[in-house]
Amino acid sequence: MREFEPLKNDLLLRTARGERVERPPIWVMRQAGRYLPEYHEAKGNHDFFECCQSPEIASTLTLQPVERFEGLIDAAIIFSDILVIPQAMGMTVEMVDKKGPHFPDPLKSPSDEQYENILKKNVDVKKELDYVYKAITLTRQKLRGRVPLYGFCGAPWTLLCYMVEGGGSKLFVQVKTWIYKYPNESKKLLQKIAELCVEYLAWQIEAGAQIVMVFDSWAAELSPSSFQEFSLPYLRYISGHLPTRLSELGLGKVPMVVFAKGAWYALEDLCESGYAVVGLDWLQDPARAVEIAKGRVVLQGNADPGILYGGREAITAVVEDMVKGFGGGKQGWIANLGHGITPFVDPSDLKFYFQEIHRLTSS
Repeated sequence: MREFEPLKNDLLLRTARGERVERPPIWVMRQAGRYLPEYHEAKGNHDFFECCQSPEIASTLTLQPVERFEGLIDAAIIFSDILVIPQAMGMTVEMVDKKGPHFPDPLKSPSDEQYENILKKNVDVKKELDYVYKAITLTRQKLRGRVPLYGFCGAPWTLLCYMVEGGGSKLFVQVKTWIYKYPNESKKLLQKIAELCVEYLAWQIEAGAQIVMVFDSWAAELSPSSFQEFSLPYLRYISGHLPTRLSELGLGKVPMVVFAKGAWYALEDLCESGYAVVGLDWLQDPARAVEIAKGRVVLQGNADPGILYGGREAITAVVEDMVKGFGGGKQGWIANLGHGITPFVDPSDLKFYFQEIHRLTSS
């Protein structure tokens, strides 16, 4: 076991375990990122994936929001990307400025030679993604126990979308073709990805991650029945097999979080999917979500990130509604946004969002 300084603020981990707490813990998705001026200074001329692959830069970027919002947020999340798994599988992924991720050679069909090569490839996740684990360990050391550190991965369905679409998409023509025309071949690839996710998360925990999150960013592209077939089984595979893998490595369990963006219809299933925490996007009504969850899981979320463009009065109104909907925040709620921070947000408005959650939930 690695040795790190004792955790001084365990509020988030206590909440994730379902304990009653003094106030809800707070952090937000993409809290380390381009809306911060210091991000651009630390990034310099390095491209996005170079930053992910440099433990020193990745750890510096991870710590920036913890330092800027000291005393206001209760977790860090490692600076990385969900697409490191396709990279480890042998696919080329580039981050194109103002466009996002791009696969120059996406999977075209199951008869594509690349498909067979990827299925047959023995991916050594420990070796291929060693830079992520080094960044996690270095970040834990730099954090000195200030707050716990999230590790994460992309969900199999979302990674499949990128691997066949070649990037983000509005219509998802390619991945819909795959799952409806080649369902069995799609499932073989989803299973392979799920197995790699388990291994990847296990080594992140070995490196020092104290809680892990699975991002199903494109879940909204699936109908309820398709979600049951092409996403949920693989989310359950990860939650079911990660504890076993940790045990094999001599590691204890950590809380697991699942975030299936846009899959509002699947909240009941997600509450029974083996995760301690279920992330909510802003399409979910907090009070209704609490009613469905019935205390089975902790909920994380869920203000519309767009509220940060709306000024102080609008932020206060949304926080008031959110705090009320989640029952005041003394149990079962990790305060967050309903997705990652969007570009051009003024960091002072995000700070105000954090301050209002503190003001309205502290006893």
